[in-house]
Amino acid sequence: MTCCIGWMDPHLLALFEDLPCDDCTLETIPSAHLPPPVSDGPVVRVGNVSKAYGRVTALDNVTFEVRRGEILGIIGRSGAGKSTLIRCLNGLEKPDRGRIEVLGQDIVPLPESALPAVRGRIGMVFQHFNLLSAKTVEENVALPLKIAGVPEAERRARVRELLALVGLSDKAAVYPAKLSGGQKQRVGIARALAAHPALLLCDEATSALDPETTLSILDLLRDINARLGLTIVLITHEMSVVRQIADRVIVMDQGAILEEGEAWRVFSAPEAELTQRLIGRRAEELPGAVRNGLQSDWAKGAHLVLRLQLSGEAAHSPVLAEMTRDLDVLPVLLHAAIDHVRDHAVASFVVAFSDAGETLARRVGDYLAARVSRLEVLGYVSQLA
Repeated sequence: MTCCIGWMDPHLLALFEDLPCDDCTLETIPSAHLPPPVSDGPVVRVGNVSKAYGRVTALDNVTFEVRRGEILGIIGRSGAGKSTLIRCLNGLEKPDRGRIEVLGQDIVPLPESALPAVRGRIGMVFQHFNLLSAKTVEENVALPLKIAGVPEAERRARVRELLALVGLSDKAAVYPAKLSGGQKQRVGIARALAAHPALLLCDEATSALDPETTLSILDLLRDINARLGLTIVLITHEMSVVRQIADRVIVMDQGAILEEGEAWRVFSAPEAELTQRLIGRRAEELPGAVRNGLQSDWAKGAHLVLRLQLSGEAAHSPVLAEMTRDLDVLPVLLHAAIDHVRDHAVASFVVAFSDAGETLARRVGDYLAARVSRLEVLGYVSQLA
């Protein structure tokens, strides 16, 4: 254990929630109040990390980097290994094998006595806020600084700065019971930033919030990332969260990384079947008659049904109009949608071509393959309505 602000197991934390910090018997962490600057290299390097609990493999040869100043989203279904991974990143769990470098230092072989100094460079935001109910907003935010031995005047100044950053300057003297869920999470974010961390870990930080509040918290995290250049790792099972905020995304399943890349690229052209399901590329986009009548083989008079995905500048280009002109074909538009992943547009179209034999299918396929991010043959259907 280290201290009652969250570096112990979250389940144990509940036992200490209503105890004043003065009663905490854990040692304070020596600190030079302003930490050294972050180097230009990756903030985190994870190399060949594996972890098992008995016969259950939680992490299976996981390797990735977290670049300085980026927001990395790690997504997966329940049991994918996300929680184990984040506990390894902050030193609460040790992997069975592999390296975890935080700011260039491998934390895996470090003894428990050396971990508080590493954790002092890592901020943690929890799903259920983990605020101390017997302390005010101001006292909750100041708690990491108090534990670190920061003088009171310096603590007060830092707390005022952070409450202004998260939009809670008028709530300094309020107790958590009087706050909304979104306000509580803003306090949790301010507390996580108190010690000038180089890395912010967010463990399902928006899962307990309603959609509107979730958007406001994500906007706050993006603003913090932009203003402070803070590196953020966001663990979530919500693809909408990754779509809104992440620069890059890692998709996990059964303890392994299935897919990794720039968020807009993964959304526009997902490779893994699980990623496609999480994003929602389903046949439900199609009209019922088309969805129920799709066949894999062509028959005379059948319509060829294709799904096209475009991203970036191409998402705003007249691809279908140009194809109509260049190939003298008339596609039927069955479905269209455009979304934005961070600052990149991602468009999706489902189109059909009447009586598309092998020759026409080849011409259309060759033409579109050079102009779209992803081209998928959904099949053939005898009727469109």
